[in-house]
Amino acid sequence: MSGEKPKQPADPMYLLVREGRSEEFNRKRQSGEPCKLIGCNLRGLDLREFDLKEVDLSDCYLRQADLRGQDLRTSRLQGASLHAAHISGVYFPSELAAAEIQMSVQLGTRMRYR
Repeated sequence: MSGEKPKQPADPMYLLVREGRSEEFNRKRQSGEPCKLIGCNLRGLDLREFDLKEVDLSDCYLRQADLRGQDLRTSRLQGASLHAAHISGVYFPSELAAAEIQMSVQLGTRMRYR
């Protein structure tokens, strides 16, 4: 974790997420478009329809984001913060302890892998 503020880059894939354009995002991902959202500001976004498998979400700010039903087992979440995020039904990477996830949702702590 670098301690920097969350980024809002001009990356086309990030902009699709910010604009809620899940169909286009998923289509580009399926065609092999790379997607790294490291350190990005994803606060309050509805991410339920986005394919986030194998996406690097390290150091992301996910406060109040809606992640319900996501399969994040192959995503990287080291250093991400989930304060008040909606996480019902989310599959998390096995490297994340339940206590880490709970502290992040309740207190906004950055998650650490075992």
